[in-house]
Amino acid sequence: MRARAPASAANLGPGFDSLALAVDRYVEVEIEPASRLIVTSEGEGAGLSDDAGHLAARVAMDVMGHDRIAITVRSQIPLGRGLGSSAALAVAAAAAAGARDPLAVAAQADGHPENAAASYAGGLVVATRVRGAVRVVEMPLDPQIVLVAIVPDRPLSTSRARQVLPHQVTLADAAFNLGRMGLLLAGLSDHRMLSKEAGEDRLHQDYRSPLFPEAPKLLSALVSAGALMACWSGAGPTLLGFTTTEALQPLREGAKVAMAEAGLRGEVLVLHPERAGLVRGDQAELVPLGGFESGPSAGHRPATTATEVFDFDEDA
Repeated sequence: MRARAPASAANLGPGFDSLALAVDRYVEVEIEPASRLIVTSEGEGAGLSDDAGHLAARVAMDVMGHDRIAITVRSQIPLGRGLGSSAALAVAAAAAAGARDPLAVAAQADGHPENAAASYAGGLVVATRVRGAVRVVEMPLDPQIVLVAIVPDRPLSTSRARQVLPHQVTLADAAFNLGRMGLLLAGLSDHRMLSKEAGEDRLHQDYRSPLFPEAPKLLSALVSAGALMACWSGAGPTLLGFTTTEALQPLREGAKVAMAEAGLRGEVLVLHPERAGLVRGDQAELVPLGGFESGPSAGHRPATTATEVFDFDEDA
């Protein structure tokens, strides 16, 4: 079986551990019968762990109950950059292994439901656990929205980024984030309502800035270059600027200038929301990266205009 899942950007400012957006970078997992475990990886992360310790192997063996398989992983998602590489890989591996509920398997393996939910369902999602199950709600998303991502040439592990977060927050900070979350969801559904305030946060971004000191200045530069809103992607260090297709090029060039002025090595990516989510079978074969920056990838669904709710049993 072959399966493909998209990358994801989570948190998006105030949506800590609950909001995520699927974007058009992908990981493909192919599993075939074999006399023993064989793991082959290509693209991002190639050769780092081609053995039983590979996340795809751990997920597949857990689902299938044996290790007599050959696993091939092809990834376009940068590792350790806050683009949900682990969650996407877990979703694709679970599906390729024949899991009845790939999202439940991936959420358990990755530890957080929102990235896995976006990779599974596609689009913009709110995800949380309710009475032991992962609940996913698809949110409206303006089809004109496109993202410019600053991806530094340095990893930042989620575990390290979590270590700097406080165990308690004030009532004022919690209320601040709830209000900003409302602004963000409204703005993502209609870009005319999206403002820089929608990306503000008091739960994680400021606490993580010492791990990436250039971040505050770069976020400000993205807004100055035309971003409607700017924020961290997941635990970082990738930073996102939200704009529209018409205003894309000035923001892209502004992001490159900001990186150069900060003396930061890395790349600037144009990312489009990915609405197809998990794809199985022959259609799961990766699309060459060269086609991504010119427009949304094949298989995108129309913009979400109605709320869809999914419940996934984590024991499945």
